[in-house]
Formats: sequence, structure tokens, C-alpha cells
Amino acid sequence: MYSHMMVGSNEIDRSKKFYDALFAVLGGKPGVVDPKGRLIYMNNGGLFLVTKPIDGEEATPGNGMTVGFAVTGPEQANDWHNAGVEAGGTAIEDDPGVRSGNGMSLYLAYLRDPDGNKLCALHRMPAE
Repeated sequence: MYSHMMVGSNEIDRSKKFYDALFAVLGGKPGVVDPKGRLIYMNNGGLFLVTKPIDGEEATPGNGMTVGFAVTGPEQANDWHNAGVEAGGTAIEDDPGVRSGNGMSLYLAYLRDPDGNKLCALHRMPAE
């Protein structure tokens, strides 16, 4: 259903440092900046972009928006979370861990990127 995800940033170089660290944990390559100044990541068939807003206004995080990244397990989620914090992100929500309910168990780790966009690493686990 989805073709790509794009978030706004006020400082592409700062975002590149942050997202390069996150995608490295997921086995991705460093992002490339296209001629329009957009930062582009391709990994596992997905496309993730970071850009300054086209309207020239300041980038702001979407209220209620979360970008989710699939991870292979709790260890990769923790590595992702730690890499994000070390690269300028902010740990939010509860500490990384299992959340269960409605017959599902998920291992979740939440961050905000340096521009305030909410991100989540998610691993689906067997129901408890």
C-alpha cells in the first residue's frame, strides 16, 4: 500500500548523521542527497526521504504521526534506539520493551529525531 515515507527537517546535514546511524543498524547504506537537497534512503524495498519543506516554511513534526521501522528482534531494536540517541535523537515514551494486548505482543522502541519527528522500531513477537 505504501510507496515511501518523507519527513521534514530544518538541517539536512544533522538529519543525515542521525538517519545514517539508524539505517546502519538495520543494514542500510548511508543516505544520498539528490539535486533538490532531499536526503534519500533505500532499504529492503522501502524508500525514506528527509527534506526541507517545499513551501519554504520551517519543518515541524506531525502531531500524532509515527514512522515505524521493522526490526528483526529486541536486540536490533535496542541497537537502533541506542544509535539514535547517540546520533542526536531523544528517547521518548517508555523504555524499549514488550507491550502486550489484544492478543499481540510487540517489542517497541521510540525516539524523536533531531527535528522532533516520532519514530518507532517494532518487532512482532508471539502472543503471550
